[in-house]
Amino acid sequence: MRLFLAPVILAPVILMAIGLATGAAAASFDCGKARAPDEKAICADRRLNDMDVEMAVRLDVAKHLVAMGQRGALMDDQSSWLQARHSCRSDKACLIRHYHDRMLEIRGVLERIYRKGPY
Repeated sequence: MRLFLAPVILAPVILMAIGLATGAAAASFDCGKARAPDEKAICADRRLNDMDVEMAVRLDVAKHLVAMGQRGALMDDQSSWLQARHSCRSDKACLIRHYHDRMLEIRGVLERIYRKGPY
């Protein structure tokens, strides 16, 4: 029952954030200030923009639910991931792959939290 309730509660928040995203703004950075090729590609593509929003929302939720020591590791992983994303430059397939992999990692963190409860 716990595994079912947490994703159901989280889903509307994620969907709302994705729905609010526009081509002018991505969740994790200001598209008006985008200079790097990966950032420009994300701002120019709705699918990548939506992936950025979803990843940023899930990461924000995870940051607030994990223990202090895990938060540091989560953010270190995020920094490493951002460097890897940056290496994609404007390669859309590469960016999609990196977002997909990162969201799987963050979903895994959230699933471990959901299993512990209490809810």
